[in-house]
Amino acid sequence: MQTVMTRFGLCCVFRKAPIRFRHVTAARLGKYDRCQQLTILSEICRHNAGALMDAVAFCRKNRIGAFRINSQILPLKTHPDVGYDVYDLPDGELIVEAFREVRTFCRDQDIRTTFHPDQFILLSSPKAEVTRRSLADLAYQAEVAEWVGADVINIHGGGAYGDKATALNRLAAEIRRLHPQVRSRLTLENDDRTFTPADLLAVCRETGLPLVYDVHHHRCLPDGLSVAEATEAALSTWNREPLFHVSSPANGWGSGNPRSHHDYVDPADFPTEWLRLPITVEVEAKAKELAVLRLKRDLAAA
Repeated sequence: MQTVMTRFGLCCVFRKAPIRFRHVTAARLGKYDRCQQLTILSEICRHNAGALMDAVAFCRKNRIGAFRINSQILPLKTHPDVGYDVYDLPDGELIVEAFREVRTFCRDQDIRTTFHPDQFILLSSPKAEVTRRSLADLAYQAEVAEWVGADVINIHGGGAYGDKATALNRLAAEIRRLHPQVRSRLTLENDDRTFTPADLLAVCRETGLPLVYDVHHHRCLPDGLSVAEATEAALSTWNREPLFHVSSPANGWGSGNPRSHHDYVDPADFPTEWLRLPITVEVEAKAKELAVLRLKRDLAAA
């Protein structure tokens, strides 16, 4: 039987457990006047704060040590037409207090919370408007992270835009300009198409940001580093509990494009180097909590 020290993380939503987060589209809100919009948004945000408490309570009950919070926990928060300040919502103060209660619960029960903004959050883009929108969204997620005690806001490096070195320089420059509330939580993750661990490690060392090592992405886009070498290098960038990602390809490693995620994680895809490390590993699998619980059992029994 393996000695597994890992804190496992569940990502955003549930497959079977009756815990649901609500969303709304800008098109739907556009049918109402501003007062009605704020009322609808308030109801959804308050529901989502309660659902988040249910989510972390589920994690505690099932010995899942971390929960990734969906980026739209406050839907359309920074939208140019229907965006809002939480304190402008009916019951805004109650909503914030409900999120702060999540922080208290997580602190008392040792549950870690993280954020992983959507792919459109880009700090390497040559377009100023893309960067401006990305910064606004990062500021919103940092605000919620402060309420709930989340210590990670994880992003990808973005696109290369025909010149990887220049894109990485833009990324580093934007990181240096970030507000401390964002920068103190920000992490970079290697992806499966553009930026490898080797590409991002230099930026991490220059800016002081940790590297979230995604082993699946690394296997899809290798860079000469072994899993053991990338693990060691990523660990060296952290000043708090490291966070890594694991997943398995939907159709196996020998069947075409391996980028898509399987419902579950093959325990053979979990690096043996991680088994005795005091780290958080978020399980990126379509079966969600079922996948986390199965992987925990598989590794413990191996």
